[in-house]
Amino acid sequence: MTGRPRGGYGGRPPGAAQQLGMTQVKRLNRDWRRRTEARLSLLLDGVGQPFNVGAIIRTAAAFGVGHVWLCGDTAAPGHPSARKTALGTDRLLSFEHLPLATDAAAAAAAGGYRVVAIELASDAVPLHEAPLSGDVCLAVGNEDHGCSAALLAAADVITYIPLPGKVGSLNVAAAAAIGLAEARRREWTTGIG
Repeated sequence: MTGRPRGGYGGRPPGAAQQLGMTQVKRLNRDWRRRTEARLSLLLDGVGQPFNVGAIIRTAAAFGVGHVWLCGDTAAPGHPSARKTALGTDRLLSFEHLPLATDAAAAAAAGGYRVVAIELASDAVPLHEAPLSGDVCLAVGNEDHGCSAALLAAADVITYIPLPGKVGSLNVAAAAAIGLAEARRREWTTGIG
């Protein structure tokens, strides 16, 4: 016995939950927005697939990211495949294209962000232990090669996402989504990030 009441979670009869309407969704998200103070930004280091860039943009807009640095050969947000996947959410973000990820990391640091690279690297700490308080710039890298060595050297922290399954890595858009969700969850649950 799991200790869960019969008939569903929280004593609700099965099928009692209903999807929220658009007004209810806006109200729900407005409540979470009021609880959110920390600034989040992203640094994309050679994310070459437009579909991945579009997916990252849409997720970034959903989690309240303000700025995205596009570095190296990162696909342009205006690429038709990126725009299709982003569903117009690119209008909610500001973008800056810099050739070198190290220049973007320096710009992020100068703007008051802690640069946190998500990468499978020897000095990386698990995401749930990474310092994500305050203003954070999450950095993700190329689909095949990850973050460049120069970016890893410039980052304040390197973190990885523990994967207990039989797959050793994630799609870059999924990794960015998990990183953004964890940064916001930490802020909301601890009040300090």
